Amino acid sequence: MCVGCGYLVGVNDDKCYHCGRRNPGLWGFAPALRRLGHDLGFVPFVIGTCGVLYVLTWILSGANLGSSLFDILPVGQNTLILFGASGYLPIFALGRWWTVLSAGWLHASLLHIGFNMLWIRQLAPPVGDLYGPGRMVIIYTVAGVTGFALTSVAGPLLGFLPFLHGAPITVGASAPIFGLLGALVHYGRRTGSSAVGSQALYYAVILFVFGFVVPDVDNYAHAGGFIGGYLASRLLDPLKPERIDHMMIALGCLVLTMLSIVVSVLHGLTLR
Repeated sequence: MCVGCGYLVGVNDDKCYHCGRRNPGLWGFAPALRRLGHDLGFVPFVIGTCGVLYVLTWILSGANLGSSLFDILPVGQNTLILFGASGYLPIFALGRWWTVLSAGWLHASLLHIGFNMLWIRQLAPPVGDLYGPGRMVIIYTVAGVTGFALTSVAGPLLGFLPFLHGAPITVGASAPIFGLLGALVHYGRRTGSSAVGSQALYYAVILFVFGFVVPDVDNYAHAGGFIGGYLASRLLDPLKPERIDHMMIALGCLVLTMLSIVVSVLHGLTLR
């Protein structure tokens, strides 16, 4: 079965004659991969990895219970910085530029990670279905990078603006989540599917307004993530079939992201 469209193909076929995808059988591994779902297991991978990192950072922070609804089981800033928090302090003061990759996999509290994982479970499968799993991972990664890069630059340059403040230290999957919303908005405009585009835009507006109401929400990261996801999805035209090189680039994105966390810890230990 073609990993892209599900039509019957040969294991060694160079191209799917239904959707045009190159190497549709993935050397015979396509059936096993399709059993992982349209996201090829990306959602459980994100939830599992973020969950493990959250528990580990919470324990290393002292396993505090917290003192408020928005601060249940909090993770200390020093521990977050050690594992790869981003923002203008880690990037410009400590020179940890790679944290634009690692910060999206870290979370500051139980409510923070729970809220973000629910949205990833809601949004990643349809994006993987519409764009393909490889392009979905690329969009997710690009959105995280652009989101954390924008908030890190905006902090020292645009700190005078009301309600919008760049974060000195920032973490969370909300930047790539907004990137997934940006991809769905572009899909609606590119394909004429007003239902998909309008629903995604509605969610983006509601969540962005929500960020002005709830304290300590990084709105610049949200805006940067949405812009990055939208622009990446324009380059990865959803009307064209996903290619095998998209899968390779997606794998590279995941490898670089995991390496960024390892490098953050090793670099952080040398600073102590």
